[in-house]
Amino acid sequence: MSKLRHNVNVHVCPPFSSQVSTVSHDFPHGDVIPVHCHPEDQLAYACRGVMTVHTSKGSWIVPTQRAVWIPAKVPHSVAMSGVVSMRTIYFRTRLVRGLPRTCAVVNVSPLLQELILQACKSRSLNRRSRVERHLIDFIVDQLEMVQTIPLQLPSPSDPRAKRVAETLQGQAGDRTSLEQVCENAGASKRTIERLFLQETRLSLGKWRQQQRLMRSLQLLAAGEKITHAALEAGYSTPSAFIAMFRSMLGVTPGRYFAGSGNGRA
Repeated sequence: MSKLRHNVNVHVCPPFSSQVSTVSHDFPHGDVIPVHCHPEDQLAYACRGVMTVHTSKGSWIVPTQRAVWIPAKVPHSVAMSGVVSMRTIYFRTRLVRGLPRTCAVVNVSPLLQELILQACKSRSLNRRSRVERHLIDFIVDQLEMVQTIPLQLPSPSDPRAKRVAETLQGQAGDRTSLEQVCENAGASKRTIERLFLQETRLSLGKWRQQQRLMRSLQLLAAGEKITHAALEAGYSTPSAFIAMFRSMLGVTPGRYFAGSGNGRA
């Protein structure tokens, strides 16, 4: 993966009088923003492409026309799948109080999309300006109402469960049974199931299903065909993958990427 230029990933804090600052940037496929954190709360919106945010607590996949909420001081990295157009808004801490104090992927309504794009036309917004104050308040009001979507892959901490998670992530299309994967990690499937439920609140099967969906989104964003993405992600057939995709995102993968792959930047 290519390294991001340092002058891109270093965020300069806004002037004291600014409540909101913005950054707009386009990234090539495979680019990575290394681990960093911000003193402000952050909303990163994907106009185009798919972003994957990693923290010590897990991973979040951010499809086109969705956004990820990253609270202040949370160390994170961002990997790009496909050409990514990112529009980021930084909020003074706790300016947005309705969103969780953990990372979350959120739906972006057409209205919120337009507000984000409008805000990103300026590097900062100041409440001393009547027009900018109204824009800030409008964005905050919309964010207070957004729906979070379950596109998170939490990371277990137990060494045995962690080995299972790493194996499944590294071999998404592998047909090795879960029993064998668990045995190779040094525990029975029953033990690993218990650990996953305790530490991720997902069953092992549900965790694997989530991991496969996230992998398929990365592959499709990179331009892979649906059949290849389905098999590479570990689905037995393309139809099984399409059914799962539709149940999670409300539309087939073909329609999703045809309709959102050219989101306005």
